[in-house]
Amino acid sequence: MRLDHLAIAAETLEEGVAWAQERLGVTFLAGGKHARFATHNQLLGLADGLYLEVITTDPAANCDGPRWFALDHFKGPPRLANWICEADDFDAFMVHGMRKVAMERGDLRWDMGVPPDGSLPMAGGFPTVLQWHTDNPPGRSLAQSGCALHRLNVCHPQADKIEVQLAGQLRDARVHFEVSDTVGLSAVFETPNGPVTL
Repeated sequence: MRLDHLAIAAETLEEGVAWAQERLGVTFLAGGKHARFATHNQLLGLADGLYLEVITTDPAANCDGPRWFALDHFKGPPRLANWICEADDFDAFMVHGMRKVAMERGDLRWDMGVPPDGSLPMAGGFPTVLQWHTDNPPGRSLAQSGCALHRLNVCHPQADKIEVQLAGQLRDARVHFEVSDTVGLSAVFETPNGPVTL
């Protein structure tokens, strides 16, 4: 399993992109629409084959069922809301309510683990799992922004158990787990203007 990308949720795409660009000091690139869940995004290429996305509900689209990433219930200012990993054995990680959903956007094809109610696995403490079916996913194809992930903090009441469940699977020294009464993600990025925490 490897870290694939991080997602910022917002009430509108414009608000989320403006929030992220102001903090990171770089420009996000066009993404696209996810017809299956009536969402849209913009993207930022990071070092080491990672990327960052801002994702929101698409007001021009209708969704037949719950949206993914718990976006139907998202309120408040933009924030880092999800971390997404690619698993070598995708089916083995259909845990914490995740079910396989075939996805596409343009020429991209992938499978995503999404609970039927659209929630995040363990409220975002456990990574959402995907499996790409393309040789050129965004982490490899996006232009580099000059930003790199330095550290990802995963706070959760059961963070120690999540860490044990992922032990031997996720080998990434940038990912740290912290037992906390509240669930939340924070990430430190190296940017052209110095370190920034989202």
